[in-house]
Formats: sequence, C-alpha cells, structure tokens
Amino acid sequence: MPSFLHSAAILATASLALAAPANTPYKKLTGSVPRMRTSHTNKAAIAHYHTYTKYHRTAPQHVQKAAAADAGTGSVSATAEQYDSEYLCPVTVGNDQLNLDFDTGSSDLWVFSTITPSSESSGHNLYNPDTGSQEQGETWNIGYGDGSGSSGIVYADTVVVGGATVTSQAVEAATSVSSQFVKGNSDGLLGLGYESGNTCSPSQCQTFFGNFEASADSAVFTADLQTNGGSYDFGYIDSSKYSGPITYVSTLQQNPSYWDFTADSDENGNDIGYSIMDTGTSLWYMPDASVSGYYANVQSAQNSQSDGGYVFSCDENLPDFSVSIGGTSFTVPGSSLNFQPLGDGNCFGGLQDNDGLPGSIFGDVFMKNFFVVFDLGNNQVGVANQS
Repeated sequence: MPSFLHSAAILATASLALAAPANTPYKKLTGSVPRMRTSHTNKAAIAHYHTYTKYHRTAPQHVQKAAAADAGTGSVSATAEQYDSEYLCPVTVGNDQLNLDFDTGSSDLWVFSTITPSSESSGHNLYNPDTGSQEQGETWNIGYGDGSGSSGIVYADTVVVGGATVTSQAVEAATSVSSQFVKGNSDGLLGLGYESGNTCSPSQCQTFFGNFEASADSAVFTADLQTNGGSYDFGYIDSSKYSGPITYVSTLQQNPSYWDFTADSDENGNDIGYSIMDTGTSLWYMPDASVSGYYANVQSAQNSQSDGGYVFSCDENLPDFSVSIGGTSFTVPGSSLNFQPLGDGNCFGGLQDNDGLPGSIFGDVFMKNFFVVFDLGNNQVGVANQS
C-alpha cells in the first residue's frame, strides 16, 4: 500500500510498494501469500443465496435478507508476509476464494479474473465473473505512484470476508494488470478507504465496508495486526483484543480515501501534524525532525543515499520510540523498527522520513503494535494497546 520504494537494494530483497491512487506519490505493496484461515462464518443462508447467483437468478427478498443478517459481524485472519511487509486475507468473491491485500489507503475492490490475459494472471487465483452481473458502461482504472496499476470492467457479485457479507458488491475485474502486480502473489486489493477515492467511472462504486455497514451491528472495522499474523474484524469491536481505553481522533477527510487525522507530537516534543492510518503501507513515515532525532540515538545509523533511507548495523539494540495521539502516548518497541536486513550487515529502518509524502503515514510498522479502530459511523480512528 502507500509508500516509496526506497532503492534497488530494497527492491532486490522484497517486493515493497505502498498504496494510494496516482495523485499521490505512494506505491502499493505486493508480496507472497501466507497461510490463512477464517472464523465467525455462518454459511447456511449465504450458501442458499449463492445457489441463486450461481444460476443467474435474483434471490427472493427473504433469502437476501437472511444472508445479510448472517453478515452482521465478521472476522478474518491476516498472516504477515516476510518482515511484515504486508498482510493478506482470504476473501470469497462470487464462488472463488482469493487472497487479497486489505488497504485502508485506497477504495477499490479489484481482482485478478478469468478475463485478465493469461500472460498477466498466471500463478494467481482468479475471479470468474460468470457468477455476477456486469454493470453496463462501468469501468475502472487505478494507478499508483510507482507506475503500477490495473484496469477493467465492473461486475456486481457476492463478497464474503470472514462471514461479513455483501450480496451485491461492485467487483472490479481486471482486464489489464501491470507487471508489479503480476509478479506478486496477492490476487487483488480490497480497499477500505472512503468511497470518495474510488476510481469507477462514470459512477463511483461503493466500497465493501460502505455497503456492509448497512447490515452491520456497528459501522466499524478493526485491525489487530501483529508480527506474523493478526486479524480484521468487521461490524464489532472485540474487547479481548485490546487493553485499557481506546483513544479516538476525528478523521479530517481532506483527501479522497484516506483515514487522515492530526497526530500530536513525538517523545521529544516535535510536532507530527497531518497523518494517515494506512494498513497498506509497510513502513512508518514521520517528519524529518522526528526521524533524525530518533536515529541520533542509534550509533551506527546513517541516512544512506545508496539504500534510500536510514540504515544501521543489524547488531544494534534499537531504542523504543513514543508518539502522542489524541493526548495519549503510544510506544513502539525498538524491535519493531528493525524492518529488514539488507544482506551486508546493515538493516533498513522501519521508521523513515516522510519527505515528499502528504504527511506522516502510520503504516504496519506502527500498527502491528496496537489495536486500531476505523469508525465509519463517527468518522474517527481509535488506537489502543493490544491485549
């Protein structure tokens, strides 16, 4: 999801890109598919509904309502790719299970499909749009800051995320996918940003969660990302996954898609300001004063031009780093800030300068240490300590 690729050296060791539409300088993550499982899934009414869609028939209203009722809440597990560079989750689209990258930094649900050229879809799980109905005249075209992108046509079909179900979701089936995504192993993206960032044309498509909230117990979803795993919950807040209070800050909605807010300051009193909470960004980007101040306490740290960012000896015992959000201090352990070994004895830092970005990006390096709430009903983001 959103971020810069830092250098050829980083590219050689992992497929890193962070997500956002092309009017920003970010890029989208790609990576390999980990083990995954689902939970809290009630399949009876959903399977009943699928029978109608399989045979291209409109399900009776009571069947549709029952399937939606079964979707009042849902939970899906997410397993981290190497170095926690991204998290992929199993999603059922029509009759097909795909491994999608959940991205709060974009607003399109697009997938590799049977109408994607075979030269671009080899090795991916594919959505067969025969189970859905084409939205006549609707197309989509999304691009990212690294030149990657995809485009295609729009269908309406059932989408199930760990039991959270939308029975007529806009599914953007790819007819063209750039090489960056072809080489990765995710089967597409599930955008969880605001609808205003969606790229469908001539009419914007509603997001998955935007549709789901109508039948949800509560218009919230949560991310409990952790090293080597985690989960997303839809329609409820699981109190067993966090401890202490949840600190909420209002979203600013200054840019399409983004869950943006104002963060306070770092532990040294440096202002942070405009920020974005983004599951689609692997690293954590902060203002220069915060980043340089942190690495001043790391003896071997250097802002490497060749590596494209701050690096340090992998033998370093990194200090913790704290920031204030909504008047509450949140501490990221130093171990989380060692992002990736470069193969030369140095490691690439998980905390990097946000120069050129629209603000501070709180990506997975930050989020995997906390329980994060995305509250669409009240337009706010919440952060709490993990249990």
